Amino acid sequence: MQMMIVDDEAHWVDNLSMTKPWHTLGIEHVHKAYSAHEALQMIDTHPIDIVISDIQMPEMTGIELIERIRIRDKKIKCILLSGYSEFDYAKKAIQFEAVDYLLKPPTDDELMGAVQKAIDQLNNEWELVSSLTRTQFTLRENLPHLRGRLLLGALQGQRIAAAEWERKLANYDLPFHTGDAALMLVRLEEEFGHYDSNDQTLIEYAIINMAEEIMGEFMEVWGVKEEHGYLVFLLQLKERKGDIGKETMLEKLSIQLQSKVKQFLKGSLSIVITEWFTFPEQIYDRFRQASAYFRQIVGDEREFVMRVSDVETPAAQGPLDVLYTPPTFISLLESGQWDAAEEKILAVCAELDEKWSESWEHCMEAGFLITASFTNIAHRNKLTLTTLMGNDVEDLQSGEVFATISKLRKWSLSVLGKLKEGTSNEIKDIRSEYVKKIQDFTDKNLHLDVSLRVLADHVNLHPTHLSKIYKIETGEGISDYISRLRMDRACHKLVTTTKKVYEISMEIGYMDPAYFIKVFKRQFGVTPQEYRDQHK
Repeated sequence: MQMMIVDDEAHWVDNLSMTKPWHTLGIEHVHKAYSAHEALQMIDTHPIDIVISDIQMPEMTGIELIERIRIRDKKIKCILLSGYSEFDYAKKAIQFEAVDYLLKPPTDDELMGAVQKAIDQLNNEWELVSSLTRTQFTLRENLPHLRGRLLLGALQGQRIAAAEWERKLANYDLPFHTGDAALMLVRLEEEFGHYDSNDQTLIEYAIINMAEEIMGEFMEVWGVKEEHGYLVFLLQLKERKGDIGKETMLEKLSIQLQSKVKQFLKGSLSIVITEWFTFPEQIYDRFRQASAYFRQIVGDEREFVMRVSDVETPAAQGPLDVLYTPPTFISLLESGQWDAAEEKILAVCAELDEKWSESWEHCMEAGFLITASFTNIAHRNKLTLTTLMGNDVEDLQSGEVFATISKLRKWSLSVLGKLKEGTSNEIKDIRSEYVKKIQDFTDKNLHLDVSLRVLADHVNLHPTHLSKIYKIETGEGISDYISRLRMDRACHKLVTTTKKVYEISMEIGYMDPAYFIKVFKRQFGVTPQEYRDQHK
């Protein structure tokens, strides 16, 4: 856990943070803040769990601080310290759910006890959130969604090791196992087309329930709606009942489903059933085969129940696999996963070498998709292909890219390298622009609120993200930069103007001159007036 101590008395903060055995309570890091504003900035950039704060501070009281902390993060536990035993303070501390209200100086037992109390509350809250019972309840509530995602992933070609399959099937309480299985693809016909999206979802849910009811006596049934609108059912036989063959049984049950949907839901279905195959190894290939069967054989015909013939497709007519297996090439480019994108290119070309070395069409198919992905990313970044590709665009224009697998591989990797380099430079330019905007804004508004949250709002970034960008680009934290800028400007004004110390304090963003003097002395070892006298 991480804790923060807040007080305008620096010596008290330093002493308290370093002399107490916080590690014995499980506190891994103690942050120090010398003002409420500094504390809020730290909360925006660090995962603070516990805050110990003085009540009487310039600019913002401890009560006001915990009120703002509550807005940011209700889970942070706050402990308030005060030199006065005042009922109003105690009442407000209770109002904002402070863990404890202690009089300064607290004894070690009081302070350590209050922190332990805060830790116990945090542990209890997180144990409730992460408890096995709650997790199991949440899992049960989300099981249909999780099961659907698992089956969809398999249909889309996601490869999962056999041991992982067994684990997920058990975790999701799915009574399936590796071995013989079949797929049933169901297409809802035009009678269902007049429903709006909500009613359509209910119809699909009803059909899945009817399939489970009709087939469940003989088979395990696992249904989901896939991206092209088909309802897809994975089927696996239970113990064999009777002498009827499994192919005949499946056709009979499919016709029964078709009939019951027409009777009770007033709409028709077309159904394609695959041959039995080995699950999970062959599920992706069989799904693609069944989808193609719907397009090529069933077409616009309605109310069919057909079984996919197990006739081998000539090799020259087969599809590319790796090119369309998730994650797709375009998604890798969009997320900036350059190494994975390079591996994708190499894997696609390896498949071309292995299976389609004599097929110019397959090389062209891969080239067109890779080129389209590059073009899409270029246009999103407001670039032309010539700007992105340089000389490589000539091979594209001449069609030389698609001439051989070797040329496609070399060209694709070259363009990917240029895209990666250009994107990296663009990111650096964007970061530099953010830094410039922050510094310009701070320079012009130093007399106003220039907290991390205000700066983040100015450039439309999350405070944590902005803080990281600034540190990466400059090597300096934003709060350190602002403090340094304020002190530099204070020194300049003290030497070059005759303005009063309180006027300079206001101009550089310190509303409380006494606090400004304290910060200045902590930085330079002398007061502002002493500094001015030394530099006359």
